[in-house]
Amino acid sequence: MIRRLLFEELFSQVGRFVPSGAGPLGADVKKNLRALVGAALTRMDLVSREEFDIQSALLVRTRTRLAALEKQVTALEVQLNHRQPPPAP
Repeated sequence: MIRRLLFEELFSQVGRFVPSGAGPLGADVKKNLRALVGAALTRMDLVSREEFDIQSALLVRTRTRLAALEKQVTALEVQLNHRQPPPAP
């Protein structure tokens, strides 16, 4: 999604510099530029907003689960420390 929007914005800006009467040459310039920018964005290893939101939600759930497990471990440690030692034979 982000890449598509970025592409469209970039190409609308570039389209202003290519004269409308350029014909096949203008179309070729736009085509080559589209390929060049696409390759550059792929190398940047960008993620879409949707992928980012999914990972953010996963991180929130993981942090919540971690906090719950930390509380559980603390409660178990307290129980273990308050346990009476077994009677000696």
